[in-house]
Amino acid sequence: MRQGIVKYNNELAGVLTEEDNGAYLFVYNEMYVQKYPNQFITFNMPVTNNPYRSKRLFPFFDGLIPEGWLLNIAAKSWKINKNDRMGLLLACCQNAIGAVSIHPVIEKVHA
Repeated sequence: MRQGIVKYNNELAGVLTEEDNGAYLFVYNEMYVQKYPNQFITFNMPVTNNPYRSKRLFPFFDGLIPEGWLLNIAAKSWKINKNDRMGLLLACCQNAIGAVSIHPVIEKVHA
């Protein structure tokens, strides 16, 4: 399971999860829902306490991933398969152009 913190204008908006079965889950942060009830990250995903689920990466998030020659550079630099959309999203979209950025959740290793 991989996760990314989704920020909107540097505010924690929610968490995107790639589940072990390959499905995706997006959940808005509870504080974000209370503070910004009308500030959705995309028209297709209005702010709500209900989770969004999809068998494929949500089109909005997929659209943040570089294309063409930039995708080739990113895939080669980070040694990520071009079909690993979540991996590319987590690697490439921390400083994305626009209001939305995705930051990897770093799992703590227990000794």
